[in-house]
Amino acid sequence: MPEATLLISSKNYSSWSLRGFLLAKLSGLDFAEERVAADDPRAKEELLMRTSSILVPCLIHGNVSVWDTLAIAEYLNEIKPEAHMLPAEPVARARCRSIAGEMHSGFAALRSSLPMNLRFHKPGFTVWSSAQADIDRITHIWRECLTTWKGPFLFGKKPTIADAMYAPVVTRFLSYDVAVGPVCQDYCDTIMNWPPMKEWVADSLEEPQEIIELDLDF
Repeated sequence: MPEATLLISSKNYSSWSLRGFLLAKLSGLDFAEERVAADDPRAKEELLMRTSSILVPCLIHGNVSVWDTLAIAEYLNEIKPEAHMLPAEPVARARCRSIAGEMHSGFAALRSSLPMNLRFHKPGFTVWSSAQADIDRITHIWRECLTTWKGPFLFGKKPTIADAMYAPVVTRFLSYDVAVGPVCQDYCDTIMNWPPMKEWVADSLEEPQEIIELDLDF
């Protein structure tokens, strides 16, 4: 029997659920997924970005329930120190926490203008200036980390909490045909070839549900 349960919503649309899943995989925790129905208010409000209180994903581990992806990340890092979810070196560890936090609380224009939809591909999509500013900041973060810690992940050879936090952004860049330059494109390829990411994407393509509000022709 799995040690824990991870409550998630849609695999096609939910960037927060994807982050929770990648964090759980990164930790090595034995967990089972449990899907919250798309018409459940917790899932619907999260998917449509109408709430600042994100209750999905939620990790249930024994008598502990942890929601919010950064809280999940810190909890998993505490109970699974052998997974090295944060870099060992203090400067890298501080930077990892900083950019993960920036992803968690920022980039609102990107989120609203380019919602996650793994089945969607829009060549030639026009990116508004506010979203482009977010894209420019994200790619600056990536280039700085990849230059400093030499890749292929943001902090070296192994994925960390930061990679789990930025992975949904990679899917947005692919869906909306965002050009990011060769260094960042290599990073996008690394994320999309990360085995837990490939597992999630494959499952998302089998997901039957559609949410009309998120399948508009932008």
